[in-house]
Amino acid sequence: MITKAHCAGCRDDFYNGQNPYGVTECWSLKTAKLAKYLQISIDQPPPYNAKRLVKLPTCYNKPRFVKVKPEALDSKGYWRS
Repeated sequence: MITKAHCAGCRDDFYNGQNPYGVTECWSLKTAKLAKYLQISIDQPPPYNAKRLVKLPTCYNKPRFVKVKPEALDSKGYWRS
């Protein structure tokens, strides 16, 4: 089960009660699921094989990072073609 703690670092965590507008829960929280992803900085050049898988909500969106499924990369850490 996903809790608001899983949203830490997400740009939409603002909507989990961390705003002056009275919004207490992100609209994606109830339908999101946890999945394993690589979190890659947009400033990091390949290869990405040193990255560890992390469990993140499917709606997670961290500024300046991309969330990548492990099968998108080959065994050397480069994008599959």
